[in-house]
Amino acid sequence: MTNMLLKFRFAIIFFITALLVVLSLLVSYSLRFEFDVPFDFFHRSLTLIPAAIAIKLPVFWFFGCFRGWWRYVSLPDLIQIFKANVVGTSLFVFYGVVVYRFDGIPRSVLFLDGLLCFVLVGGVRLITRAFREKYFPAFRLGLLKNTTRVLVYGAGHAGQMIAREIQSNHSLNSQVIGFLDDDPHKQKTTLMGIPVLGAQSGLKDLVRDRQVDQIIIAIPSATGHQVAAIVAECRQTTAQFKILPGVSDLIDGRVSIKQVRDVDLEDLLGRAAIDLDKGKISSFINGKVVFISGAGGSIGSEICRQVIKFKPAQLILFDQSETAVFDINRELLAEPVNIEIHAVIGDVCNSLRVQDVFQQFNPQVVFHAAAYKHVPLMEANPCEALVNNVLGTRTLADQSHQSGVGSFVMVSTDKAVRPTSIMGVSKRIAEMYVQALNDHSPTNFITTRFGNVLGSNGSVIPVFREQISNGGPVTVTHPDIIRYFMTIPEAAQLVLQAGSMGTGGEIYLFDMGEPVKIKHLAEELIRLSGFRPYEDIDIVFTGLRPGEKLYEELLLAEEGVTATPHEKICVADASVQPFESLQIKIDHLLGNCLKQNNSDLKKELLRIVPEFQLPDEDATLQ
Repeated sequence: MTNMLLKFRFAIIFFITALLVVLSLLVSYSLRFEFDVPFDFFHRSLTLIPAAIAIKLPVFWFFGCFRGWWRYVSLPDLIQIFKANVVGTSLFVFYGVVVYRFDGIPRSVLFLDGLLCFVLVGGVRLITRAFREKYFPAFRLGLLKNTTRVLVYGAGHAGQMIAREIQSNHSLNSQVIGFLDDDPHKQKTTLMGIPVLGAQSGLKDLVRDRQVDQIIIAIPSATGHQVAAIVAECRQTTAQFKILPGVSDLIDGRVSIKQVRDVDLEDLLGRAAIDLDKGKISSFINGKVVFISGAGGSIGSEICRQVIKFKPAQLILFDQSETAVFDINRELLAEPVNIEIHAVIGDVCNSLRVQDVFQQFNPQVVFHAAAYKHVPLMEANPCEALVNNVLGTRTLADQSHQSGVGSFVMVSTDKAVRPTSIMGVSKRIAEMYVQALNDHSPTNFITTRFGNVLGSNGSVIPVFREQISNGGPVTVTHPDIIRYFMTIPEAAQLVLQAGSMGTGGEIYLFDMGEPVKIKHLAEELIRLSGFRPYEDIDIVFTGLRPGEKLYEELLLAEEGVTATPHEKICVADASVQPFESLQIKIDHLLGNCLKQNNSDLKKELLRIVPEFQLPDEDATLQ
């Protein structure tokens, strides 16, 4: 039956519209004569029917009134119907003047005909949509007995879009019973026939009284603190709760029920969407050959995803992990873009391999994200950390200088500031090297320094999730340990923005927001997993690990900051060591590392990074 209706859909709509045109004309005569139409006028109305159909239906067709789906009719559709009706009625009036000179055609009839024709043609579409979206109270009450009762938190544009989709999509088996919004101007009003029932403070009673099954938080612009407050209220109810992602995560700003998901830590720690200067980034990336080291890692792969949006001529994915490169290469190839993508396996420490790749592709922009990053693991393997992070950076930077690369953007870390770990000091030396080289090279060497990234490979969040899935306990090193966090897309976007701004030699610092206690993260993740901290899942404090700080810094004491045009990026006023003397120190350090000679390694590191601090009890470097 449905297939038959679809097959003859145009003919059915055409026939119904013709009936409505006829009906509007006959009803107009009836209203004019108070339902007692004299015979002569009734006869004239019948003779006008063919002309009304012949004039109005082609006009409705010309304005596209036969193409839209009635179930999705909206204001633009009604405007088109109004325009078509004005033109059609005007032509019909002209016909009445020319052919009949208003004989048997009262002027009020023509006015009523135009008005009724618009009401009937538009009204039948609105009724169809209202029926499908369950606006009729009796129909709605019957359905509510067997459907999920949904309360939408947020009566703005996003909330209304979600509510509209739920009502029009029967397969969701859900019904919106109301909105919740803290805006006093929206309370006690109705939107799309759905009442705004109150504010956050009344959520618990509302869920109980209205038998709400599910709450959808639909405020994409909400901050992390606002989401956390709403989630805290939701936890006091018996309803399930889900969330629409933040503005920066919505695809092209479009809102869909498919995007609604469980609340995650990223939502509670949510940060405002980044206002990128896309024009500047585009001029930095568009049409160029871009090389990304560590392309398979958490940050490197996200840089790849962000870079590809700006249409480089070629994208070189460079990593020593074949599985990681395979995965990101396959993902990018699935994107509908006409860009050459080359997956290259190689080690940044291998100068011959790096040289060969640069000679083959001639990159113009290099993003250096390859590094060993796990602090405790690198404490146990100091020489490997120093070789990979220092030698790898030097090899790639030197080759970029020799090949005339336009810009070299290095991804660093807040652990490079007053380092207490091998990983941190290795990244600090890498920073120092590219800064010093910048003064001797036409290449713009730029450093970006930021803190922890939520959900990156091996970071605390995936570890906590695994521990929770195993029934606990969740291990935290210290009850007072704090860290700065940002999301992976935010970090990658700011790296691109900083790269587009840099003129060489800068260390860019990113606004990391407010620090977060790791203990608080663990507690929230346990709650989001449906458990109670310290009751269902215990939290155990294991003590600080080798090289670990209670808190991280983004600046040295002697470093100041300079603002940039971007509100989330500033520049550290860092001093630069003489290139030749730094080269000699690094050569000596790497020589011992390559020989796996750990003796006196700490002294060598202190010669390069005087602020390096290592716990006395750690004998690894003695």
